[in-house]
Amino acid sequence: MKDIRSIVRGAGAYLPARTMTNKDLTKIVDTDDEWIVQRTGIRERHIAAEGEYTSDIATAAARAAIENAGLTPADIDLIVLATATPDYTFPATAVTVQERLGIEQGTAFDLHAVCSGFVFAVTTADNYLRCGKFKRALVIGAETFSRILDWNDRTTCVLFGDGGGAIVLEAVDVAEAHGRGVLASRLRSDGRHRDKLFVDGGPSTTQTAGHLRMEGKEVFRHAVSLLSDVIEGTLDDAGVSADAVDWFVPHQANQRIISATAKKFGWPDEKVVSTVGQHGNTSAASIPLALDVAIRDGRIKQGDLVMIEALGGGFTWGAALIRW
Repeated sequence: MKDIRSIVRGAGAYLPARTMTNKDLTKIVDTDDEWIVQRTGIRERHIAAEGEYTSDIATAAARAAIENAGLTPADIDLIVLATATPDYTFPATAVTVQERLGIEQGTAFDLHAVCSGFVFAVTTADNYLRCGKFKRALVIGAETFSRILDWNDRTTCVLFGDGGGAIVLEAVDVAEAHGRGVLASRLRSDGRHRDKLFVDGGPSTTQTAGHLRMEGKEVFRHAVSLLSDVIEGTLDDAGVSADAVDWFVPHQANQRIISATAKKFGWPDEKVVSTVGQHGNTSAASIPLALDVAIRDGRIKQGDLVMIEALGGGFTWGAALIRW
C-alpha cells in the first residue's frame, strides 16, 4: 500500500449578510458592549436570514473551497460536514450539500462533535484518504447556532453566531506531498462534562430543538488544560516543536481562552489567528472561517505549519497539525 498524505488543495467560507453588533444586543437583553468585549473579545457576529439554513451556508462555503482548489464538484468523492445544527433530524445535511453541488459519486455524511466538529472532521477525512477509500474530501464546518439560542439568556446569546467554512483535502503519494498535509492529530472526549455545555432538547427527549445551556466558568476552567494536552500530544506525534509552528488557528470561542492557550506554548499574538471579535463563536465553523480569513489576507501560505484545536460540548476536544 502506498504511503499517502492528505494535503489541503483549497479553502473557502461564507458568512450570512446580517451582522448583529453588541449594541444591537443591548436592545434585546440586559447587557452592554464593554461587558461582552471584556469577557469574550466579541464585538459582532453574523446571523442567518429567515429561510437561510445550514445547508445553504455549507453549500456556499463548499463552492468557494472547490473553486479555490481549482477543481469541480465532480472531483469530490467524500463530504464530511461538521455541524450541531443540521437542517433536519435526518437525512444528513451533507447529502443536501452533495445534491446541490451536483455530486453523484462517493459518499456524504454529517459529523457531530459540536465546536470540535471541524477538527474531528479533518481527522476523519484524513483517515479515509490515507487508507485509500477516497481521493478528494470536502471537509465543511457550518452552523446556524442562532436557531438554538435562548435570546433571553444574556450569558449565552451574546456569544454565538452563524457561518460556514470548508477545505478540500486530496490524497497524494507522500513523495509528491513535499512535506505538506495533515501531519498528526489527537481527538478526545469525556462524557462526565456533558452537563457543562449542552442543548436542553432533542427528538428522543423533548421532541423539540431545545436551547443551548452552558456553565461558562466551568467550561473556561477546563478548556486551557484539556486543549494544551492534545496540542502537546499532536506536536509530539509529529516530532515538531512548538517553536516551529507558524500559525495557531484555534476554535474561536473566547479571546481569553485563545490567549491563555497560545501563551502556554509561547506563541505570540503575531502567530495567532483570531476572528472571534468579528464572528463570535460559530462552533464547528469557527476554525475554517478563521483559516479562510488568514489565507485571503496573505498570512497563511503554502508550506506554513498550522495548528488547529477546539473544545466543545460533551466535552469533545482535539487538535491537528497541518503543513499547508
